Amino acid sequence: MSVAELRRRRTFAVISHPDAGKTTLTEKLLLFSGAIQIAGTVKGKKSGRFATSDWMEIEKQRGISVASSVMQFEYGDAVINLLDTPGHEDFSEDTYRVLTAVDAAVMVIDGANGVEAQTLKLLEVCRSRKTPILTFINKLDREVREPLELLDEIEQHLGVAAVPFTWPIGMGKEFQGVYDIQRDQVRVFRAGQESLGGAVETLQNIGDADGEARFGYHWKRTKEEVELITGATPTFDRDAFLAGQQSPVLFGSAINNFGVKEILDALVDLAPPPSPRAAVQRAVSPDEAKFTGVVFKVQANMDLAHRDRVAFIRVCSGHFERGMQLKVTRNNKTFRANNVVSFLSQRRETVAEAYPGDIIGIPNHGTLSLGDTLTEGEDLQFTGLPFFAPEIFQTIEVVDPMRAKQLGEALKQLGEEGAIQVFRPIHGGATILGAVGQLQFEVVSHRLSAEYKVAVRLMPARYRLSRWVTCDDPAELRRFTDSYEARMAYDASNAPTYLASHVSEIEVAQKAWPKIVFNELREHSGAPFKKAM
Repeated sequence: MSVAELRRRRTFAVISHPDAGKTTLTEKLLLFSGAIQIAGTVKGKKSGRFATSDWMEIEKQRGISVASSVMQFEYGDAVINLLDTPGHEDFSEDTYRVLTAVDAAVMVIDGANGVEAQTLKLLEVCRSRKTPILTFINKLDREVREPLELLDEIEQHLGVAAVPFTWPIGMGKEFQGVYDIQRDQVRVFRAGQESLGGAVETLQNIGDADGEARFGYHWKRTKEEVELITGATPTFDRDAFLAGQQSPVLFGSAINNFGVKEILDALVDLAPPPSPRAAVQRAVSPDEAKFTGVVFKVQANMDLAHRDRVAFIRVCSGHFERGMQLKVTRNNKTFRANNVVSFLSQRRETVAEAYPGDIIGIPNHGTLSLGDTLTEGEDLQFTGLPFFAPEIFQTIEVVDPMRAKQLGEALKQLGEEGAIQVFRPIHGGATILGAVGQLQFEVVSHRLSAEYKVAVRLMPARYRLSRWVTCDDPAELRRFTDSYEARMAYDASNAPTYLASHVSEIEVAQKAWPKIVFNELREHSGAPFKKAM
């Protein structure tokens, strides 16, 4: 295991509320690293250019991200593993699972809207895992809220100390640049100037007279605000940042390429290299000699021509080499990892080796599932990936009965992928789909038609709630499922699930069966659930 290679790795996710500029920032990070030569745009339908991270056809049609994407590239001496996540709350489960695979996160905030609902949810997940967060306040070239107000909102709502690294000089049409508090310098803003290979005008140790002559009254106001915040905010402490207690804050405009390089530099300088990962049996250190990895995402049909199914694996320890024999601890089966790839979204390269922090993909036909742990032989099980109880339910039927088998196989794949939750009623009848938001149903319907050539009808189900049921006594769980057979279903992992139309039905069942636990959250660890016999 090369310690030098380990220290080079930076693995992070970009998170935000929808339309804060997350995918635009992702494109510009790729542009500044040299990974791509032309940045796509989420609105580039007429030009035929789309965001590199938006590879699904429905993403290109709608201009939104509906699935997380993985991109690996080099920047300076660092190897960056960047994960772009869906901003829309309907796809929050995918984002939550991605956050289990990263060591840091970049939080993008729309300067006009501030901290929004989805941002709060994502930050709660980061805080629970003590994930270090770097904050980028975007769209300073537009009319935005006062920086002091935004800083106060970050601290109040997110519960972290916001430490400004830069501060804006003017806003909107009068946005003229940022003052770099750490380096005591000014970077001058001109729309679009800061492009790959382009020089940004930087002013060192600018005095008040020169500053006012160059920037007018905005300079005086910036200096006053900087003096105020430096006295009111704590000094940046990297240990506090790594513990998730402080967040460096940078201002800029991703669409205009301004402030993007500073984010990359901050990630390389401040974000941690791969850290130990918790398994049920023990903590796994990244510098251990033996390879371990965990499947945090499964994506079907990335390449329609080959009908492939790719398992995305976070390397947790050791040194991966192509052709090595790996064990799936869920079922003790072994295989040789010959066909392994790295990603720049849908573009792939064959991987000869990988180190902790890297994200690798293994194409397979159902061998690997969400939460699977891979080792060189040791029986380990990394702690699970979150699944949340759905809030909307619909029944699904195939339009052409001759395609029923294809629908069953498609739903099996989509359920294992985590694109939607699939419930099979114990007593038979139509399959039930569960989702966090309505858009999930639209995406699944589109994918069934486009990827699997299966036309379906979706209809509202009579259920409104679900709970995964568990019990320390298998016999008691069996008696419960027998008593409520009409309300019971199995999900994609064969976890028994109680379906209800109203919360009172759950409350009544809880009182009648005190030994049964009704779970709103299920952590999927790759270990199979056994059906109640």
